[in-house]
Amino acid sequence: MEPDEASYISYEEFGRRFLEYAVSEQRIADAFGELTGAAFDFGPIGVGPGRLAKVTAQVELGQPRILRFVDAFISFELTIPLHVDLVVDLAVDRSRFRVDGTVHLHLTARTADPLRVVIDVAEPRPGDVRVNVASSTKRGQLLRVLASVDHEIRRFVARYMSEEIRKPEIAAVRNIDVATRLDAAWKL
Repeated sequence: MEPDEASYISYEEFGRRFLEYAVSEQRIADAFGELTGAAFDFGPIGVGPGRLAKVTAQVELGQPRILRFVDAFISFELTIPLHVDLVVDLAVDRSRFRVDGTVHLHLTARTADPLRVVIDVAEPRPGDVRVNVASSTKRGQLLRVLASVDHEIRRFVARYMSEEIRKPEIAAVRNIDVATRLDAAWKL
């Protein structure tokens, strides 16, 4: 297209379109793919009155669902399915629980000096982890309440996700130096 035939737009409009294109749902899914599909163990940790009960768990993270919101800022809600096999050991008795839930991460695309796109991720808190704990016995349900099992799962998963987000490979995809990439693209 010849310059005279081009549909010119303002620098502001160009910047907005560029950012909306650069931080698509697919790019965010690809960038945060390192967090999903992971499996990890935690425990034993003491819970309940006197920390007498010991909790161990195997946690599996599923593939995320992503919602993108375009307004004054471009933001995302990343919802990661969570499956946990949990054992509460009282030394005299062991109870097993099956836990299903989700981890909710809040992301915002921002621009920064000199010419960067930064994906801010709000530090996950226990309230960002939602769980549904199931036990097949009434005794297990009582133990779940007394040992604060739900709270311990939420607390541990939030801490784990915070540590994962700070890892260098995740931090690298959250900070895109556009100037450096443009310079590299224009080299002959």
